[in-house]
Amino acid sequence: MPRSGFLTAGTFVLDRNIAVDAWPQEDMAATARAVALSGGGSACNFAIDMLRLDPSVPVAVQTLVGADAEGDFLIAEAARFGIDPAGFARTDQARTQITDAYHSAATGRRTHILFPGTAPLLTPDHFDFSTTRARFLHLGLPGIHPAMDAPWGDAPNGWVAVLKRARAAGLETNLELVSTGAEALRAAILPCLPHLTTLVCNDFEIGALAGIKTVQAGVTDWDAVERAAEIVLGQGAMALVAVHFTLGAVLVERGAAPIRCPSVKVPPGANKGANGAGDAFAAGFFYGRHRGWAPRDCLRMGHATSAACLRAPGTYETIDRAEACLQLAEDWGWRD
Repeated sequence: MPRSGFLTAGTFVLDRNIAVDAWPQEDMAATARAVALSGGGSACNFAIDMLRLDPSVPVAVQTLVGADAEGDFLIAEAARFGIDPAGFARTDQARTQITDAYHSAATGRRTHILFPGTAPLLTPDHFDFSTTRARFLHLGLPGIHPAMDAPWGDAPNGWVAVLKRARAAGLETNLELVSTGAEALRAAILPCLPHLTTLVCNDFEIGALAGIKTVQAGVTDWDAVERAAEIVLGQGAMALVAVHFTLGAVLVERGAAPIRCPSVKVPPGANKGANGAGDAFAAGFFYGRHRGWAPRDCLRMGHATSAACLRAPGTYETIDRAEACLQLAEDWGWRD
């Protein structure tokens, strides 16, 4: 049987989405205006985003949560969208991982505070590709899982060990990153590049991997992003590297001219929170690849899904069917 659909693996957390007037300075206070619970983490967000875009797409997960109420919530939330709970390993050795995701109304920016919980217990032994018929593995997040970040057998880290197994099993592989420090990113991710078929990341992350400054005074440099993406493409086995940021996205592909695609013009006041927007871009982009679309159309789908995500503080509540996300983008318009 041909491979189809997605296996999202790794980080699954309980998000407490907290809206504040403004993020405070140290020793100062802020007022929370709203608090909402949702699933979070790359494995959760990508999986649910994909099923909201198109419930017919095959999606499965592999992750580790605690044997607690938070773990129960995440399993029930996944089941609400048709995800098989068999992909959840559980442990009583630690509580489920939690993230407090703060959204500042003053700036539109987000701040995450992590409670690691089960994160240090995740290892390559929690992943099994022997029976999956998925086409794509979406794996994350390096930098917040100590056992995965450490050497594993003859592999430089657990991520490499998992990616090698996935490639041997016939899956295409993508790695979701988290914006830790530049040196930590390079140490964790560069060894993974020979085992990836794609890399989708943001402007800071690609700059960190390439050793190029891609953001100056808060503004992304398109040329620098393109150079950085070309450098990183040359260091790995990827067929393409796609980089997303507020103003747009850049895609570099072997044997093809770079593509630049502006983002959606989100109206003032429509941005209720950027938590999960990067995962939404990745889901939209890979939905296009799943459907066999041209690279530029995949980028536009990524932008449209990300724009739809911004309408709520949570990570996936306002993701609509793919056609509706694209129509929203057309209604709001595209940047120049």
